[in-house]
Amino acid sequence: MKERTLAILKPDCVQKGLIGKVIDHLLNKGFDIIGMKMVHLTKQTAGEFYAVHKGRPFYDELVDFMTESPVVVMALEKENAVAGLREVIGATDPAEAAEGTVRRLYAESKGRNIIHASDSPENAKIELGFFFSNKELIENGYIG
Repeated sequence: MKERTLAILKPDCVQKGLIGKVIDHLLNKGFDIIGMKMVHLTKQTAGEFYAVHKGRPFYDELVDFMTESPVVVMALEKENAVAGLREVIGATDPAEAAEGTVRRLYAESKGRNIIHASDSPENAKIELGFFFSNKELIENGYIG
């Protein structure tokens, strides 16, 4: 059974002109895009999205980073999409990410790591709902 997950191409991905390369990487790994849009997060919106991290030392820096330029949010679908996406993007720290992963290929640091991915099927549903209404998601998504 197919599963859905959220990916966010972060400001560093957009600023470096890597949107197409990262999307191509995901499509080549079998993900279908069932929703996608570019948004410029406000501090309030980024703060709400990352509320789970509020009070942690990196929270303010994360909110500032996520609001410095537009991001691309994508709803992706595939068998075991949540675990699959996390495997494809690699460890948070690009120096620890496996060869060929998105972060190993394109990220510059743990804080500027190109892409966000939902960490559980439960959080994927919450995160998808944060950015997309059901009517914005298509069935049988785009296949590259």
